Amino acid sequence: MNMKIRLSALLVAALVMFSCQPKSKFSISKQAWGKADGKNVSLYTLTNPNGMEVKISNFGGTITSIMVPDKNGKFDNVILGMDSLSGYQKGVPYFGALIGRYGNRIAKGKFTLNGQEYTLRTNDGPNHLHGGPKGFDKVVWDATEISGPDSVGLVLTYLSQDMEEGYPGNLTSKVTYVLTKDNSIKIYYQAATDKPTVINLTNHAYFNLTGAKENVLGHELTLFADSITPVDSTLIPTGLIAPVAGTAFDFTKPHTIGERIASVKGGYDHNFKLNRTGEGLMLAVELLEPTSGRLLQAYTTEPGIQFYSGNFLDGKITGKGNVKYEKYFGLCLEAQHFPDSPNKANFPSVVLNPGQKYTQLTVYKFSVKK
Repeated sequence: MNMKIRLSALLVAALVMFSCQPKSKFSISKQAWGKADGKNVSLYTLTNPNGMEVKISNFGGTITSIMVPDKNGKFDNVILGMDSLSGYQKGVPYFGALIGRYGNRIAKGKFTLNGQEYTLRTNDGPNHLHGGPKGFDKVVWDATEISGPDSVGLVLTYLSQDMEEGYPGNLTSKVTYVLTKDNSIKIYYQAATDKPTVINLTNHAYFNLTGAKENVLGHELTLFADSITPVDSTLIPTGLIAPVAGTAFDFTKPHTIGERIASVKGGYDHNFKLNRTGEGLMLAVELLEPTSGRLLQAYTTEPGIQFYSGNFLDGKITGKGNVKYEKYFGLCLEAQHFPDSPNKANFPSVVLNPGQKYTQLTVYKFSVKK
């Protein structure tokens, strides 16, 4: 069974349970949260029987809050975010947002597909980043609530029109967030196009398992990746696949993020090639915050993880709880295909053709280690 068929089967199985069942301890609520592009924006709150709470807005498909307990049962929000819609509209760096059409960078905003060159809008120096100046993180998605006895979720859909931000094809995207009883957030991605195009969807949550009480340098990271894709001075991959052994990028065994960061120019902002032995869901990351005992495990069907250590945070943004987000105050673990893949023939393909379905699944599972 190929990966796309398997992923479709996983999604169908997950959604079968959302039926007219008696009310359970799972819940979902909706509140008005303002307007954007003349459309109503809402904030949805998903809760499970353990008290875990996830807030998601249909503006940018943004996860605004994840409340989970520490080893003593104290709940805190473990991602960076803003208290209001206006805070996200002021140009924050993708806090918790869905990213598309293309997560990460495309060199000089150009790629060639089937002999035709396409020019994208650039918004990161000379390069195109995270879908352009108005990517999927800045649009209003259509939202549908789903709930059942064993989980609760939100289905988001968006039609990106032909040549939006320079990308060919009318692209229909569907992202389903599901909160489960084992404190997992499952993110199912689907998309289809009417013209050949490129696609690389992800979520850009900034995690801080201290509950935003201090920076993330003391977090212990394990990345199941033996190699990275090295980058040039503008963070575009060179095309090489380089082993991490003996370098500051070797997280195959746990290391604190701050242990070797001084030897990485600019900090971590690199794509790690996962040790994938087959298709399907694999454990990609474990992130432990020793003081709180909070443990985050990330599973994905994607070939890579972008580990970003919050290098560009500079204290100018005041987030939830009136906390200033200083350098290294949050970290990202973006499940993805590789940056600049449209221009790198040796990287896994990101081309989507008419009649094909783009699918991927990423899971963020929270627990405690005492």
